[in-house]
Amino acid sequence: MTDQISTVNDFYSLMKPRVMSLVIFTALVGIVMSPAYIHPFTAFIALLCIATGAGASGVLNMWYDADIDKKMKRTINRPIPLGLIPRSEAFTFGIVMSFGSVFVMGILVNWYAAAFLAITIFFYIVIYTIWLKRRTPQNIVIGGAAGAFPPVIGWLASSGSLSIEPIILFLIIFMWTPAHFWALALDISDDYKKVGIPMMPNTAGSKSTRRQILVYAIITSFVALSPFFVNMASVYYLISILLLDFIFIFLSCKLYYTDTIELQKKLAKKLFIYSIFYLFLIFAILLIEAIVKSLI
Repeated sequence: MTDQISTVNDFYSLMKPRVMSLVIFTALVGIVMSPAYIHPFTAFIALLCIATGAGASGVLNMWYDADIDKKMKRTINRPIPLGLIPRSEAFTFGIVMSFGSVFVMGILVNWYAAAFLAITIFFYIVIYTIWLKRRTPQNIVIGGAAGAFPPVIGWLASSGSLSIEPIILFLIIFMWTPAHFWALALDISDDYKKVGIPMMPNTAGSKSTRRQILVYAIITSFVALSPFFVNMASVYYLISILLLDFIFIFLSCKLYYTDTIELQKKLAKKLFIYSIFYLFLIFAILLIEAIVKSLI
């Protein structure tokens, strides 16, 4: 541990800002797509609470995983392993943010959205991080639900009730997560093996992992088309998603049929990066169409 003074940037890094940005964006799509009117200030507060809750989840995840983070190349430069923030301070910071985000959401937005925000934080920390991550290779399949809740929370913040639309938004992210994360796991499987995390490549092998990536890519591609068939999106969305789906499945197929370890890692990294753009573009198109529809 180094004797350094924690900075604002150190605490910000604890919140996993890159993950938080995707959470905010998908939550925004949920808010905008909801047919109910929400005051812009209320929408801002809702997004702020969702961002804070997501940040709190990241903080508590780093608090709990500090022992393995210091052993993995991917995470060794996080604030706690570097000694920039004590674990006790990270825990306090995460707990305060968690309760604060839920309480403010309930008071200033509505308690339905607050309840789902609380469930999301609990799911990510307790169900995924503490219970599943170190016990089963299905950790990301089940734990992925936490990352799929934000558009539902956004929808609830606006409308206060559930319908088929936010469930579809949830399913798109939920089905996308395994292919996305297992592609990363293939690329850094040695890191996970070193700390004893039972990620799919280390328990089922590369071939099985690549097969399951392909299966989930195909399932995700079908689910991504569903907004068109329930009148959530236009034919332009359908055409765009068909193209995105084709690339997603093509890259997954290419990875599956590649036997060379070095090439597998290269393709897995490429698929991982593409999957981020894939999800972003799906929600970006839905957001643009929702905005255009509201202006017509």
